Amino acid sequence: MKHVLKILKKYSFYIIIIFILLFMQANCDLTLPEYTSDIVNIGIQQNGIESPVPEVITEDEYHKLLLFMDSESQEKVNESYTLITKDNTEYLNVYPLLAEENLYLLNAEKEDLRSIITLPMIMVYSTSQDNFDSSSLEMNIPEGMDIYDVLNNMNDQQHDEFIDKISATYSDDTVGLLEQTAIVYLKNEYMKIGLDVEGMQISYIATTGLKMLGLALLSMVLTIVSVFLTSRVAAFFSRDLRSKVVNKVMTYSNIEFESFSTASLITRSTNDIQQIQMLIVMLLRIFFFAPIMGIGALAKVSGNDMSWIIALAVVTIIGFVIVLFALAMPKFNIVQKLIDKVNLVSREILSGIPVIRAFGTEKHEEKRFDDANKDLMKVNLFVNRVMTIMMPSMMFIMNGVSILIVWIGASKIDAGTIQVGTLMAFITYTMQIIMSFLMISMVSIMVPRAFVSLKRIGEVLDKDTSIKQIDKPLKFNNELKGVVEFKDVYFRYPDAEEDVLQNISFKANPGTTTAFIGSTGSGKSTLINLIPRFFDVTGGKILVDGVDIKKANIEQLRSKIGYVPQKGLLFSGTIESNIAFGLDKMDREKIEKAAKVSQSLEFIEDKKDKFKSEISQGGTNVSGGQRQRLAIARAIAIDPEIIIFDDSFSALDYKTDAKLRKELAKITKNSTIFIVAQRISTVMQADQIVVLDKGHIVGIGTHKELLKSCEIYQEIAYSQLSKEELENE
Repeated sequence: MKHVLKILKKYSFYIIIIFILLFMQANCDLTLPEYTSDIVNIGIQQNGIESPVPEVITEDEYHKLLLFMDSESQEKVNESYTLITKDNTEYLNVYPLLAEENLYLLNAEKEDLRSIITLPMIMVYSTSQDNFDSSSLEMNIPEGMDIYDVLNNMNDQQHDEFIDKISATYSDDTVGLLEQTAIVYLKNEYMKIGLDVEGMQISYIATTGLKMLGLALLSMVLTIVSVFLTSRVAAFFSRDLRSKVVNKVMTYSNIEFESFSTASLITRSTNDIQQIQMLIVMLLRIFFFAPIMGIGALAKVSGNDMSWIIALAVVTIIGFVIVLFALAMPKFNIVQKLIDKVNLVSREILSGIPVIRAFGTEKHEEKRFDDANKDLMKVNLFVNRVMTIMMPSMMFIMNGVSILIVWIGASKIDAGTIQVGTLMAFITYTMQIIMSFLMISMVSIMVPRAFVSLKRIGEVLDKDTSIKQIDKPLKFNNELKGVVEFKDVYFRYPDAEEDVLQNISFKANPGTTTAFIGSTGSGKSTLINLIPRFFDVTGGKILVDGVDIKKANIEQLRSKIGYVPQKGLLFSGTIESNIAFGLDKMDREKIEKAAKVSQSLEFIEDKKDKFKSEISQGGTNVSGGQRQRLAIARAIAIDPEIIIFDDSFSALDYKTDAKLRKELAKITKNSTIFIVAQRISTVMQADQIVVLDKGHIVGIGTHKELLKSCEIYQEIAYSQLSKEELENE
């Protein structure tokens, strides 16, 4: 996890920008339901009239309203309206009724009068209806009088007591219904005054619709920008993490490589990092966005008495997700291991096709791959089936919640406690809350698999490298250039019970060839791999140019060595790029010289594109002998102090072998050469031959000396050549 956070820290600025963009997008999305509610409640039901407070009202209706207010309210209303008399021609074009009747014009904020004027408007509207029953107000209206005459004849105390009694009959829950009724009255007043009510409605709906369209477009732009930035952060993150993994693997010694299979390292560098990249995308896009949306929507509906429905839905979703987690989580670790296995089997089959065909085991290998493939399929199917249950289940919960809200909300609309638009907005906010939990749940289900991948990547990055560079390495002694000395060297593989090499001591000087021979498993390749520090000795020390290689700079040490491995591995590219692999720049003279010495020039010249001829991955489009010769050319092209041939002549015929070693001797007069070989003919001309048996040196000397003194060397020699051939050499 620390490695991921360290990389993400580089992109913290972009992450902050993404968070701000998501916050802005959430605000846009949370505002849209309010506008939808306004279009329904105000634009459609209230004809675009937002407030029950009249902007303009006739003098007669104004005085009627005052009769249903207490003295304090009357005073405030009188301060908020200005009388416009019939002789004020300035307003005649706006209010045609002014020619016949005086008007009162609002000069204050509507919200200051909203709670004062709503109830009086209801009362005036009610009393104007033909079916009005004065007994409902518990008033005795004498014949020949109306309710307004009665109110005018009351003293201040009686009037205020009457108003208080009327106000007490209405609860806070009915405010919405009261305002709608008041607006019906206000609409009629506006029409009487001559205002274009239909135009007001169209204007309000159009204006609100344009606002919604603007918010939707802004939300779209914010989404595009945040997705773009998220994609870049995730892509750059995965690039950096892959580089970090590869760079770490490049520092591994052979011991660390053996603790991971090649297939597993490939899976970790590709599939596992891909899983983490997907998690980063989901976290930056959904895990940040969903809580903002959920909390914002919850704040919008927190005061609603139907909020318990949301709590019920959330509890149901959380319980359902917990069950899914319990079923799916154990399988995610298995999936990654099975991907490793499929990769391993695939690599073995593809690289071993010639052997498989030669032994006719195609059916067996097909079954082996099929078994690994089916195991992966079964686990993936189980996980995917569990995941597929989520969406329909969540949709069932969402639709069930919608039905419950409509069912309960319908009765509240009927009772007048909420409006249709408010119910629509509540449903939208509820869906946003549920979707937020759904999105978080979807991300959470990805988290276990991503954490498995994180753990696997962490294992690679946290793996301690056994071959370590010391802080202050010693410099090589140029006076001892090319001198290699083994001093009482021991080596044991990790977790092995016995040493592979014991008490190895010898010295090799520049201009000499040291050969190693022995039976299979005697430790020849292991010994030679100790020089470039592919492994570290467990006892004794190896000196190169007079310096213990453990105290030397690893890069400088290896730059002195030209290494030709047992398997002539080539890289995809051209013949030229493979030979120049160790050079700082393309030097055609060195490339051609190396090709000539390694006896590669003859087959290179036969190719159509010469040195530009393509080499496939692993060098599979050239023969084994050609592959070995190109590998030898690659080693000698860098003109090294020390050249190591680890059984590198085995694929060459005797003639090519002899010509190559003859040419090699001309250019390596000042180099120290090490040869590991199985053939006596390859080592016979060496200045010293080291004979190994079960990790011990059982003989060291020239060919003739060993023929006389070393029994094991004699056995190897006589098993390959006749006595006459050996003595004539």
